[in-house]
Amino acid sequence: MTDPATGTFLFLLFVSPICLFIAWSDMKFMRIPNWTVLTLLAVFACAGPFLMPLAEYGWRWVHGLVILGIGFVVSSLRMVGAGDAKFAAAMAPFVALQDAALVLVLFSAVLLAAFATHRAARRVPALRSLTPDWESWTRDRDFPMGLALSGTLMLYLAMPLILPAVTLR
Repeated sequence: MTDPATGTFLFLLFVSPICLFIAWSDMKFMRIPNWTVLTLLAVFACAGPFLMPLAEYGWRWVHGLVILGIGFVVSSLRMVGAGDAKFAAAMAPFVALQDAALVLVLFSAVLLAAFATHRAARRVPALRSLTPDWESWTRDRDFPMGLALSGTLMLYLAMPLILPAVTLR
């Protein structure tokens, strides 16, 4: 097991490419591929035992199961997409229970920023011409939540680097 700051940094290095791909995929296709969610879980499964105490590692899997259950319900009610619910469940093991409130506040801020940025960007002809086939540009009633979820996970894991006084649990 490594010290918490190093573990958080290594998780950030491992998950960032996956998160960036998920954000791109959700904006381009309005889909979060299952293999990306499984890859995120594989990162936690393989790296987790080396980056945190084993007892904590075991409990973190429970976080994912709880969020998966909640996600199933809200997805069934068509409040969120199934891919978003699965991605949130795969993100959950990376978050300490003590940091849940922090992550909810962080998600709220990132969601607002992502929504405003996405809606503004799609009105810029130069950006639209660079990415003319992005499905998210044409969906007025839908939003690529993978953009906000990805940003939330990466920002949460980056917080100790951005604000050294912040210690994640």
